[in-house]
Amino acid sequence: MNTRIARRPLLSLAAASGLLAAPRLAIAQAWPARPIRIIVPYTPGGFTDLSTRLVSEPLARALGQPVVVENRPGANSILGVGQTATSPPDGYTFVTVLPAHAANATLQAGRLPFDAVNSFAPVSVIALSPLVLAATAKQPIRTLREMVSFAKSNRLTYGSSGIGSTAHLAMELLQIREGFRGEHVPYRGTQPALQDLIAGNIVAMFDVNSALRPQIDARNISGLAVAADRRPPFATDLPTLIEGGVADFAVSTWSMLLAPAGTPREIVTRVSSEVTRILREPAMTERLLGMGLLADGRGPDESATFLRAEVERWGEVIRTGRITVDG
Repeated sequence: MNTRIARRPLLSLAAASGLLAAPRLAIAQAWPARPIRIIVPYTPGGFTDLSTRLVSEPLARALGQPVVVENRPGANSILGVGQTATSPPDGYTFVTVLPAHAANATLQAGRLPFDAVNSFAPVSVIALSPLVLAATAKQPIRTLREMVSFAKSNRLTYGSSGIGSTAHLAMELLQIREGFRGEHVPYRGTQPALQDLIAGNIVAMFDVNSALRPQIDARNISGLAVAADRRPPFATDLPTLIEGGVADFAVSTWSMLLAPAGTPREIVTRVSSEVTRILREPAMTERLLGMGLLADGRGPDESATFLRAEVERWGEVIRTGRITVDG
């Protein structure tokens, strides 16, 4: 008698769970039945926009539905990312984020309308671009060690595309590791910072190879090192920072595709597998290399681990450097 009484709540609970799971399973099985949108929380033409659009067309062909890229810039990506976080988790809304998303977890702590990790289901890392360290040609700095030596005995000013950008945080990390302090000069984007580097108004900066390469080749600035585990195909002429004596120093900007938390696992896995297949096609890999990008394509679990690690890494740098959004 007691056994039958005890089993009734369990059976009821199982039945309720089945009722809750059934609509989710039906959604996953019928998906996709209409166009899918990928929100890019930045203006058109940048790294996030470019990497998203490169995979959106072949992804649409694979899924049999249009994949529409929507640019929703504002508040250092928070606007577009927030819109995704509150969208129905039905597989029809995704967002592509940069390392700024990981940095915002600490830099904007208490101000975000979402949790940078728990409000999302990571789908795939699309591409990475290792940062390059460069110095103005107006100073006698031609190597990483010469820059560090300069910084320890002179005023080193360094630029970036903005507070909390990967370029900014990479230099903060280098300062922590090498024991010097520079003066950060934030700009509204890479180009104005690069122009001041050429003019000698700032001494150094990190940025992606594609942005710095033309000026390095023209000898208007000096390429010092690349922040990668090994020299990438598009920067074989530059030693890594590891070769320059900074152990375990690899910093890339990256683009990651996220879905709202609660999106059916079947949908997340399907999109991830299609993105991986697209990125591993030789023609796509070569196309990305030509743009200074490394195709990635890791799966949902690996992407989730990577995102958590980036949140922790940049959180520690932000706290140690006492970085605030006000500079």
